[in-house]
Amino acid sequence: MNHFVTISKTDQPMGSGDGSGEALWHGTNGKSDIGLFGIYEISKLLNEPARLESVLASVANVLSSFLQMRLSMIVILDEAGDPEIVATADGVDGSGARRTDTLPQVVIDRLVATQTPLVVQNIASDPLFAEVAERITEGLSGGVAFLGVPIKAGNQVVGTLSIDRVRDGATTFRIDEDLRFLKMVANLIGQSVRLHRILSADRQRLLNERSALEKALNQELADKGHLPKPRIGGIVGESDKVRKVMEKIAVVAQSNSTVLLRGESGTGKELFARAIHDMSPRKSKPFVKLNCAALPESVLESELFGHEKGAFTGAVGQRQGRFEMANGGTLLLDEIGEISANFQAKLLRVLQEGEFERVGGSKTLKVDVRLVCATNKDLEAAVSKGEFRADLYYRINVVPVFLPPLRDRPGDVRLLARNFLDRFNKENGRKLRLSGTALNVLERCYFPGNVRELENCVRRTATLAASEVIDRCDFACASGDCLSALLWTGGGRSNPAEMAVSTAGSTVPEAGPAGAAFASASELPVSPSQGCSHAGEGSCPATAGGRPTDREHLIEAMERAGWVQAKAARLLGLTPRQIGYALRKQGIEVKRI
Repeated sequence: MNHFVTISKTDQPMGSGDGSGEALWHGTNGKSDIGLFGIYEISKLLNEPARLESVLASVANVLSSFLQMRLSMIVILDEAGDPEIVATADGVDGSGARRTDTLPQVVIDRLVATQTPLVVQNIASDPLFAEVAERITEGLSGGVAFLGVPIKAGNQVVGTLSIDRVRDGATTFRIDEDLRFLKMVANLIGQSVRLHRILSADRQRLLNERSALEKALNQELADKGHLPKPRIGGIVGESDKVRKVMEKIAVVAQSNSTVLLRGESGTGKELFARAIHDMSPRKSKPFVKLNCAALPESVLESELFGHEKGAFTGAVGQRQGRFEMANGGTLLLDEIGEISANFQAKLLRVLQEGEFERVGGSKTLKVDVRLVCATNKDLEAAVSKGEFRADLYYRINVVPVFLPPLRDRPGDVRLLARNFLDRFNKENGRKLRLSGTALNVLERCYFPGNVRELENCVRRTATLAASEVIDRCDFACASGDCLSALLWTGGGRSNPAEMAVSTAGSTVPEAGPAGAAFASASELPVSPSQGCSHAGEGSCPATAGGRPTDREHLIEAMERAGWVQAKAARLLGLTPRQIGYALRKQGIEVKRI
């Protein structure tokens, strides 16, 4: 039958349950403000970048606690018409199993079938609630009314929104005004459900695309055994991890899929982005880059999208943005994780639609750009905290490429160091070279700043080198002047080993107690008795923490400490592991007292 608003009795005043509830849309301006403020709070919740289930539970909580509508319940239906999400002030039930505790399935079916609100003045006398009326009215002195409205997305009913009202005569309200309020809330929820489903479908499409691309990559690698390592200018390394990264981007570069370069600062994300461009069909087109963290939001928008003349103070002419400059080519957005929430929404639209307007302009521009993003931020943690939009995360994380830190590719340190020194020689007309002991020292460094820090170390040492052969004594860490070591051993820590574990799960090797790049003199490739190649120009004594660690001083320290290694280590400024290594190196047998 045709069923619209069903009211078993004429509209009459009712109460809120405990006498403390406020009427909605009725009476004084203060009472009207409650409803308006409720709509405002609910709209804010629905705009949060969070899971739909948790958002709907928060909305139900606002209706139950703030607006004092009892047993508020939001039911979202799947494509088959079955409850997919049931949200109440107590939380979310994805199975929909507890909906019959207070809301019978027949009521949901009627709201969906008629697509009109349903009002029951007294559920105790209505057959629709025969099975649950006793449970709902338990402990209540007044009658309970039910109000339910369908949640629509366009012309389709996607769920229901319902509340209960308790009539005790203490405070009055009008059913028609409550229905009007619930319809507004249901309309907001319907729009949010529609957007979430669109984004969910888009995310699934991107995941499928990523899966297909990875499958094609694995198949090609399996067919060829492995791809030859591409030779790209600026990228130096022969370790397995670098080779695997290069093999992966060689395949990825042939498509137009968005790439997300992940890795610590200094791992060369810009070089790998350039490699993707140079190996792609777009290599003859522009390669444009922009550091998103270096600019405030207002300037960043102008840099990316461009601006029209007079758009703001100082805009004396029209200017192209980076998207226009990169049309047909590749755009690198470095430090993508640092952009603000407002700008994330603007960027998402460009990535979805491929079109934008210049700042201050009204003309819509379309571009064909291959996007490469880079970040050293934990985007997954940022998404869970609501700092980074989940929809933007899935849009840019189509093909993630993880760049290994330098400590995970120690075999490349020698190649990189020689390469940096060759560049220095060409730029400065020098003929410097690294000795074997100098290379050994570099291989034992932690280098938390990765390749960038290694380059700085080589250039600094080469600038100050006294002869054509750079030896271990030329490094700043040999004299305790390594500023990087001081930086990474600050805050009371004795060495970088205490700074825990890398993102890849590898343990950081210990460094010297004063932040030296090598653990102790006894671990150096040159024995203390040999000294340094610059001995004639000023010795470079084998020290650790400012104390000699040759055989004589080791024995002296052990005797003073009663042959307790931990105490002797403290006397020499070493760690127990270092002094144990030194004792074995010098062939000193530990006495048992």
